[in-house]
Amino acid sequence: MSKLINLAIIDDHPIVIEGFSILLADSNKFKIVASFNKGLEILEYEGINNIDVLLLDVFLPDINGIDLCKIIKHKFPNMIVLGMSSQSERTLVMQFIQNGANGYLLKTAPLKEFYDCIEKAILGEIVFSSEVKAIISKPDISDFKKLPSPTKREKEILLLIAAGKSTKEIAELLFLSSLTVQNHRKNMFNKFEVKNVAQLLNIAQKNRLL
Repeated sequence: MSKLINLAIIDDHPIVIEGFSILLADSNKFKIVASFNKGLEILEYEGINNIDVLLLDVFLPDINGIDLCKIIKHKFPNMIVLGMSSQSERTLVMQFIQNGANGYLLKTAPLKEFYDCIEKAILGEIVFSSEVKAIISKPDISDFKKLPSPTKREKEILLLIAAGKSTKEIAELLFLSSLTVQNHRKNMFNKFEVKNVAQLLNIAQKNRLL
């Protein structure tokens, strides 16, 4: 490859960005053209069309990396997006790939493995660092399980719960009985496999149901 590959990195730890910058400083293949500590900053970057490969951290302070991957791939389908994390849970990997990522790398992977994966991703392969590849070698169908959608009434109640309304207040606002509201909440607990309101709101926020 004669043309330098333009890399961008999104990671909320400056030491990670600095480390990559140092490691890639002498490379004749890769050039870091931009780095960001927050995910949404890249969408305001004027040179975004010049980015060939984006190394995207999974956990960011302003947006989930999995959600950001979907936004970026929708707006810039030709950009190579590689998930990058210190965590290798199979569910995270699969969600990233489902949202259009071209691969998933562990931050602990050797630099040569990063090089190899980036080059293979540019050639069209879905790539994984070796440890990730071992973890997903026996995929489970549950990793691709789609989150159930709340009904219209459940979403109304969910939004009011998120607003801090009590069962009695929700019942009055929606012209329902308190027992009906409690039943809807219980059904949502079962549907989303959670045990309390805090877990319900957490999964709703992560999956943008609110």
